[in-house]
Amino acid sequence: MAEDQEIIDELEAAEEAAAAKSPMMKILGGIVAIAVLAGGGWYAYTNFFQAAPSEEKPADQAAVPAGETPKEGGIVTSGGKEEDISPNLGVMYSLDPFIVNLAGSGGKRFLKVTISLELSAPTVHTEIKQNAQKITDSILVLLSSKTFEDVYSVQGKFRLKDEITTRVNRFLALGHIKDAYFTEFIIQ
Repeated sequence: MAEDQEIIDELEAAEEAAAAKSPMMKILGGIVAIAVLAGGGWYAYTNFFQAAPSEEKPADQAAVPAGETPKEGGIVTSGGKEEDISPNLGVMYSLDPFIVNLAGSGGKRFLKVTISLELSAPTVHTEIKQNAQKITDSILVLLSSKTFEDVYSVQGKFRLKDEITTRVNRFLALGHIKDAYFTEFIIQ
């Protein structure tokens, strides 16, 4: 019976110690939670809610000769939305990404390319939309005919850009494509 009393006393002492630690643990847990929320709030503020820093123009673009107006350019995405870009580029049209198997690889190598086309005039945008399926097919056939060696080098990429420009221009009557730009180029 004395042993039972000792065990009961030990259990009561352990419960009292746990009860004494419980408020302290709650306070520490609250402090940690506040610190985590404050850190998350600071991260969100600095990355999502601050205004983007203004970009300064290079010295050669800042001065415009008297009597001339600076060129304006814009990007027209495949959704039809226009955005401002560098004055050196004309109107842009972004194509959806292309993913093809490279020729001669037996299906082991593929190429993923996203292309933006520089248009000669904004009116070319509607002409590209009307011929979108033909243009996409022509580019897919061209890309899938290329081998790894054809597209791996810088010279090969420039040749590919020229070939894409030539192929797209075949479908246009009102204007033309000035150049093609790779915005994504992945070879696996």
